[in-house]
Amino acid sequence: MKFLSFKHNDDISYGVKVKREEAAWDLGKVFRDFAEEDFNPKTLLEGLQMNQVVDFQEQVRKAVVKAENSGDAETYKVQFADIDFLPPVTPTNNVIAFGRNYKKHADELNHEVERLYVFTKAASSLTGDNATIPNHKDITDELDYEGELGVVIGKHGEKIPRGLALDYVYGYTIINDITDRTAQKAQDQAFLSKSLTGGCPMGPYIVTKDELPTPEAVDIVTKVNNEIRQNGNTGEMILKIDELIEEISKYVALHPGDIIATGTPAGVGAGMNPPKFLQPGDEIKVTIDNIGTLTNYVASETE
Repeated sequence: MKFLSFKHNDDISYGVKVKREEAAWDLGKVFRDFAEEDFNPKTLLEGLQMNQVVDFQEQVRKAVVKAENSGDAETYKVQFADIDFLPPVTPTNNVIAFGRNYKKHADELNHEVERLYVFTKAASSLTGDNATIPNHKDITDELDYEGELGVVIGKHGEKIPRGLALDYVYGYTIINDITDRTAQKAQDQAFLSKSLTGGCPMGPYIVTKDELPTPEAVDIVTKVNNEIRQNGNTGEMILKIDELIEEISKYVALHPGDIIATGTPAGVGAGMNPPKFLQPGDEIKVTIDNIGTLTNYVASETE
């Protein structure tokens, strides 16, 4: 399943992609009319939190089948052309991100890879597919992109052993780790440089892990104005997904809806000679196999 959150006619809802259609089942409406025993989470985060005790995915499947067979299926669908994509889920905590997890990317920025490098991105920096990102020209001329695989946690856990780590994964998404390189170089920590407004585009979907069985063997391609900048594969990650979860959970309890950004391959603007940073009006597309394409725009000078 591919889950998404969206705004439609000024109402915020969430849904699951209709197979072979550019549309979504509006789960707010579907659960309202077809839920079993008043099962009616209002957001995707609520659904993931309920997943601790109820099989959320199975509840979705049953309710959608009823909507599909109701004789009035179109009432429960929204067309992608008519919605604004939102971040699929907004975690109660910050987005947890790993840097320097691809050796070639670390090398291009002259960073050491011997030590774990973890930072967070403020939840307030989250934005959705097709959103326009502020150009932040008032503070930087070095706005950069980083296409990444995002891991979505499905249940609570801490001190999770590596052998059980993937049991805590609900699915995967795409993240663009927008970064102010000026601030990153000037400051001792990465929180501010990584948490700009619009600095964490995510989506367009969360793909459940059964639909992405080999997340460590998928291509990541980032294009700026249709020019390929990053062309990597998650197989290049230094620390694998189970290792990342094990390491984080030694220190921080993980909760349903938490997002882990797993690092970016080589090809960022700061690593080019000369550097090629994002400019007002640029279009950025990050594509990951079997998830889709996350598209965003940098605001023009006048926006």
